[in-house]
Parts: sequence; C-alpha cells; structure tokens
Amino acid sequence: MVRSGNLDVRLEESAQSDDEIGMLTRAFNRMTRQLDEQRGELTEANRQLEDRRRFTEAVLAGVSAGVIGLDRSGRVSLPNRPATALLDVGLEQLMGRHLVETIPEFTSAVEQAITDPSRLVEDEIGIETAEGLRTLRVRIAAERDAQQDVIGFVVTFDDVTELQSAQRTAAWADVARRIAHEIKNPLTPIQLSAERLKRKYLNEVTTDPEIFVQCTDTIAVSYT
Repeated sequence: MVRSGNLDVRLEESAQSDDEIGMLTRAFNRMTRQLDEQRGELTEANRQLEDRRRFTEAVLAGVSAGVIGLDRSGRVSLPNRPATALLDVGLEQLMGRHLVETIPEFTSAVEQAITDPSRLVEDEIGIETAEGLRTLRVRIAAERDAQQDVIGFVVTFDDVTELQSAQRTAAWADVARRIAHEIKNPLTPIQLSAERLKRKYLNEVTTDPEIFVQCTDTIAVSYT
C-alpha cells in the first residue's frame, strides 16, 4: 500500500513491545508519517509555485512593454505576448532557445549583462519586422535568489520608433526656426533704415521725390 502512494498506513504499536518487531513497527510508522508530511510540504510548495507562475503571466500579459525571462546562460524561459509582437516572432521561436540566436541584435546587451550582472544594461537596437525597421529601447537586469546568486535575467523593451521620429521632427523644426531667425535678423535693420531715410530726407528731395518714395517703399516691402 505504501508502494502505491498510500502514506496513511500505520501499524499497530504495542506500548509494552520493546523487541525488534516493536522497534521496526515504530520506525515504519515514523517513516510513513515523515514521508506524508514531506509530500504535503512539496504539494503546497508546488501549488504556491503554480500560483506564482499564473500571477506572473497575468501581470506580464497586462503590460504593453515586451518582457522576456532568461536563465543564466541567456536562454529564454518566459516571454510575454507583447514581446513576441514587438519582435515579430512566434512563441515557439523563443521558448527554450538562446535569445541572441533568434534575435542577434540583442547580442551586445545580453553579453554585457552576463559579463557584469551587477549593472543595469541599457541599449537601443533596430529590429527589421514585416512593418519595417522598429527601434527598441532595451533594459536587462539580473534576477537573484535569496542568497543573491544570479539565477537569470529579465529583459524589458519598448517600441520608441514613433518617439524617435517625433524627436527628429522637433529637432529639424528647431533648426528651421534658428535658420529663419538668422536670416531675418539682418533684414529688420535694412527695413528700418529705409523707413528712416524716407522720413528724414523726403522733404529735402526736390528732384523726383516720387521716385525716392518708390525706392524706399520697395526696400521696406522687399525685406518685410
């Protein structure tokens, strides 16, 4: 019965029995009781691990960033759905494989993390997808156990393609404003000078004053 997994079996013990059979009986009962307790502890530990796994998967499914768990060697153990979507790969292409084999663009960042797990690695990489080039901002941090030993790495990344595009647009707009400012600066004094000439010398011009007015107005209008 014990062989089949029934650890509730107990032999009847005699309080007065101190012979070999009595000692074996008590040893057997103690053994089955300990095995039953250990099985219960293992069952509870497995239940907690399963609950924790489901909770982790639920949390990862609810974030827009890509998240990938790696073991100490860089092998993928837990990618979330946004990760596969951002990388434009199937789940089967990631699970159980080294990340750098599937996505070589991660090589530099992953190697830095493995070489020096004490630091947070940050990088930007470009990934070719069916929708075109996608820029990802990557962070890799070491995962440690209770003894502070490295047991793996957590890779997170966001799509910053549109952000970079907006930053480039803003940068070019700023350049355009500066150029326009530099061009306009010398024009304003010219316009003001033409207007001062008109006011100061109009009454003194006796020959063809209409032409003088026309010329100064042309200068002022041209540089407005």
